[in-house]
Amino acid sequence: MNKERMGTGKILPLLVELSVPAMIGMLVNAIYNIVDRMFIGNAPQLGSYGLAGITISYPITLILMALSLMAGVGGSTRFSIALGAKNEDDAKYYQGNALMIAVLFGLTFTVFGNLFMDQILMILGASQKTLPYARSYLSIILFGAAFQGVSMCGNNFSRAQGNAKNAMISQMLGAGFNILFDYILIIQLHMGMEGAALATIGGQFLSMIWQLSFLFGKRGIIQCQLSHLILKKRITFSILKTGIPAFLMQLSTSILNIVINGTISSYGGDSAVSTVGIITSVQTLMLMPLTGMTHGQQPIISYNFGAHQYDRMKETLKYTVIGSTVIATVGFLLIQLFSPFIISMFNQEKEIIELGSYSLRIWFVFLPIIGCQMMCANFFQAIGQVKQSSFLNLLRQCLVLIPLILILSIIFGLNGIFFSVPLADIISFIITMLMISKQLKEFDIKEKQR
Repeated sequence: MNKERMGTGKILPLLVELSVPAMIGMLVNAIYNIVDRMFIGNAPQLGSYGLAGITISYPITLILMALSLMAGVGGSTRFSIALGAKNEDDAKYYQGNALMIAVLFGLTFTVFGNLFMDQILMILGASQKTLPYARSYLSIILFGAAFQGVSMCGNNFSRAQGNAKNAMISQMLGAGFNILFDYILIIQLHMGMEGAALATIGGQFLSMIWQLSFLFGKRGIIQCQLSHLILKKRITFSILKTGIPAFLMQLSTSILNIVINGTISSYGGDSAVSTVGIITSVQTLMLMPLTGMTHGQQPIISYNFGAHQYDRMKETLKYTVIGSTVIATVGFLLIQLFSPFIISMFNQEKEIIELGSYSLRIWFVFLPIIGCQMMCANFFQAIGQVKQSSFLNLLRQCLVLIPLILILSIIFGLNGIFFSVPLADIISFIITMLMISKQLKEFDIKEKQR
């Protein structure tokens, strides 16, 4: 794609071109994370304890994703703004420095994660029965930290360069490898949690190699060179600052999972933890297409913000709000109609199917409004409004939901945890709408003054 198209092409076709591959890629990415849980949950030697083990480990992988997104989203946002402002030299360094930051984050995560693994898992709520399963999985996953960081960062820059298909292919390669080797290593070779972890990091490595071949090759509009990897203080600081909202969003998900696992374990035991692990997987599946749409809108909004074309930014947001609402509503209907079937895909135990079917419907009762809230929160990220974006990314999962879980669980027990989620959704939606309305009015004023 010619980079000027971000500022001149028709918005809807451009958004479709960038969003659809991103949505497919994110959906595939969600599926291959879910496949681990399906194979583990249905493996006779693992079952609900294996599911609980991977659920306990999940917050740690989310923290790694948070660091990777800080580099990838922060760097690609600044990259797009720099291109919009016709500053190609800075754009090159934003790309190279972001990749180096992702590598450093990944290596640091591998070292410290392995040094303090058992202590971390116990803090996260691992019981004596689930600790061996969590340890077996995480001890291997940590060695793929740099692979995941670089591949996620590369995906963001592929989209920022207007090549969302490249990011989609990268994710599909990783997913295909993971699904195939989950079957081989878990079902055929009976390697259990270790097999699931090896399949995952193998897919991440393949995705990383694909992205590096694109970014350092001649297919991109901005070719990365080794000299661009040398960290520059101004560039590095700008990447990290701009990536804070994405980091906080993912970090809040990790903190939320820690709180939920702890409270769920107290009120429902290991079976309830396994059930929440399934719900988390379904949530990932429901939200990944919406996340893909935010990835499609981000480079368009960022580029046009740098070029001071506010009307194009608002038009982009309008289309993504409509599209995300339609997608979220379809997801809502599927969950409400087929809840027992969805739960049974992960585990056949009667207790988990009954609890999961009931809680899944409650959890997603306000799913139709989540898409709109995500698009508007991402709008602030795309224009570099760090404070507003950080607040909105923390709002639902930390500032509202965690206090609700802690309070309502004391009053209503397990039901209080489940009902906290839709209540947090509606509160966050209202606050986000108030903030985006104010921001769009400010752009209206700037347009009239030009």
